[in-house]
Amino acid sequence: MTATGLECLLRVRRSIRAFDATPVPRPDVARILTAARLAPSGANLQPGRFHALSGAPLERLKSALLDAVATGREPVSEFSYFPEPMAAALKAKQRAAGYALYSASGIERRDIAGRKAQFDRNYRFFDAPVGIVVTIQRDMGKGCFMDLGMSLMALFLAAEDMGYGTSGIGALGNYGDLAHEVMGLPEDELVVCGIALGRPDASASVNTVRTERDALEDFARFEGFDG
Repeated sequence: MTATGLECLLRVRRSIRAFDATPVPRPDVARILTAARLAPSGANLQPGRFHALSGAPLERLKSALLDAVATGREPVSEFSYFPEPMAAALKAKQRAAGYALYSASGIERRDIAGRKAQFDRNYRFFDAPVGIVVTIQRDMGKGCFMDLGMSLMALFLAAEDMGYGTSGIGALGNYGDLAHEVMGLPEDELVVCGIALGRPDASASVNTVRTERDALEDFARFEGFDG
């Protein structure tokens, strides 16, 4: 079976954690965000907002985040990203993904400092020329997070189709309160995640990482089909 254009995008897309310095023009960012809003939305509520930063505004946010990490500022997370506690099977997936990332970055398993330095690159938006802070209105229901997730996927694919790379940054939620302070975000918005956007650095080995996906029989069930 020949893969469609969309399926090809899904197969080649990966999280990019090293970018070159090429600026992303505002019209390209606007086009990507407009495509993101085309995602399905229950009752057409269109939850979520995208705050795109570049240049000095992005540097201010990065500086504040890195200072918070360096001074040991207590993280403030307003929602749980992962299940608590995490089941052993899920923990194994998390460890495998981490090992693939650190291995591609040349970081040994016992190199705690190296692993922390790699994680802290989240707060530099992986040196991408564009950082996007994703928020959602606090009064939205849990289903609206699903709708926002569909918008994020549409954003990733639109960027991929235009030759850009992206990485979601869930770690930004650890300092959502700081993002509020630096950016002057409305009080009714909850910081969900960040997104790094730019041209991938083709020479960076970290960008070769591809995580495994479950086999179809592990997550899908079929009934009533012929053949």
